[in-house]
Amino acid sequence: MVGPPAPAAVTEGAPRSPTSVAKQRAAVVAEAMTWLRTPWMHRGRVKGVGVDCAQFVIKAYADAGVIADFDTGEYPRDWHIHRDEERFLTFVPRFAREIELAQIGPGDLVLCKIGRVFSHGVIVVDWPLGIHAAVNEGCVTLCDLEHDVGLIGGPRKYFTYEGW
Repeated sequence: MVGPPAPAAVTEGAPRSPTSVAKQRAAVVAEAMTWLRTPWMHRGRVKGVGVDCAQFVIKAYADAGVIADFDTGEYPRDWHIHRDEERFLTFVPRFAREIELAQIGPGDLVLCKIGRVFSHGVIVVDWPLGIHAAVNEGCVTLCDLEHDVGLIGGPRKYFTYEGW
């Protein structure tokens, strides 16, 4: 699969101060929280109307001004069950680097392996509290990344924005 064009970082340039990084992290979390209770909708990306977990992650980072918005292209609702194609892992490394759990902070991204691939994204609010578009909950909701059964049963990868 040829993926979408690489998303551009909105804040490219000079190294960021710890204060500006903290502000960007807070902006991602604040933006993500404005999506709470938005209904789950496959490929949706409209706050208050509908969003899925991939589009939620993209919109939260983009609307917070951290990355440029981009389109993932089409994908079936159940791609993670019947295919081995790592769709999240084709675009996340374009703007984020993988980190260890011990390095995780607010605004970072957790990818959970559900089905055959890493197919679910959660934005960290304040570990272990996360926010995600949950199909089983039917909306964007908060979660406990250490105890929510659907999120702890399989492998996870942790990412932070490349500019942090």
